[in-house]
Amino acid sequence: MNSIKISDFVKKYTMIIVLIVITALFAWRTDGAILLPMNVSNLISQNAYVFILATGMLLCILTGGNIDLSIGSVVCFVGAIGAVLMVNMHVNMWVAILVMFVVGTLIGAFQGFWIAYVRIPPFIVTLAGMLAFRGLSNVVLNGMTISIKECESFVNLFGGGANCYIPDFFGGGTLNITCILAGVAATVIFVALQCKNRVTRAKKGYENTGMAVWLCKVVLLSAVILAFTYKLAQHKGIPSVLIWVAVVILVYGYITSNTTLGRHFYAVGGNEKATRLSGINTNRVYFIAYTNMGFLAALAGMVTIARMTSAQPTYGQNYEMDAIGSCFIGGASAYGGIGTVPGVIVGAVLMGVINLGMSLMGVDQNWQKVVKGLVLLAAVIFDIVSKRGGKLIAKN
Repeated sequence: MNSIKISDFVKKYTMIIVLIVITALFAWRTDGAILLPMNVSNLISQNAYVFILATGMLLCILTGGNIDLSIGSVVCFVGAIGAVLMVNMHVNMWVAILVMFVVGTLIGAFQGFWIAYVRIPPFIVTLAGMLAFRGLSNVVLNGMTISIKECESFVNLFGGGANCYIPDFFGGGTLNITCILAGVAATVIFVALQCKNRVTRAKKGYENTGMAVWLCKVVLLSAVILAFTYKLAQHKGIPSVLIWVAVVILVYGYITSNTTLGRHFYAVGGNEKATRLSGINTNRVYFIAYTNMGFLAALAGMVTIARMTSAQPTYGQNYEMDAIGSCFIGGASAYGGIGTVPGVIVGAVLMGVINLGMSLMGVDQNWQKVVKGLVLLAAVIFDIVSKRGGKLIAKN
């Protein structure tokens, strides 16, 4: 059994190394402000929508580098419907949540139908959706802002209120013991899964990372989990929105890595023609990817209006760009067939750290966009060059 070379390991975890370096850089430039417990908690709350949308966007990208440009508008439209139902029509919160999920899923299915079965390019379909649902958001809201502060249960459930934190069941005072125990439990589960995966790969005769490198990875990531939860415990504990994000990450991480459907996404992106000839319904794969995107856009819509405690026609702008950027920065291939949920989350965290760090440094919003654009371009260039064996210029 051969061990994977350290150079291959570094290449595989390049973005994690970049994330650590950039975090250290901002910690130095902000005198440690970016690592304050409150800012660590804010990093999760402010970027929850990115984690959710980027996970869904990954499935679209896996099918061949396809994207969904409409999700920002769908987030706004679903949020507008929810606010109107709960505030203007006094509909029960749970009924409103169900309606929002149904609307988002139907929008995804509608767009997925034209993409999967009529074969209209995803760019065109979702561009049309971006325009249409932004306009419909204005129609639903009459161009006005609707406050949902009175819907406290909804706001707290989706992470927007003052009580949007999981209570400390052990009464730890200044340190949230529940959060600490959750971090320890997460670390134990992570280590157990890593050990199980290594043993399984060895039994099947697959290559494994060298023991020293593997131990370094496990120890480092375990330390990150414990440090992260300790920082949260120093503030108010676990934000309720983190539960939603964790559920999305775990569910879709399992789907993409351990199910037949997940393998179908990678197969379609790798070679659609060969996948179709092998008996896989590729149209169905496309349809599921975009239907799912609508479903997750609905969840992101709820998270957005809860955090803002209102709904207005401008919400969701550029959300699609944040999701797409997170996917490519996190290692998803621009050609499809390559990418993982953990990688996407690393990309989303990196984007969030850059935003938060530059904001704490007082960098102008326009320059922040410039930096994010350059980071995205660098990630895609790295992906393409690595596929050419390190050559920047393609041969004719």
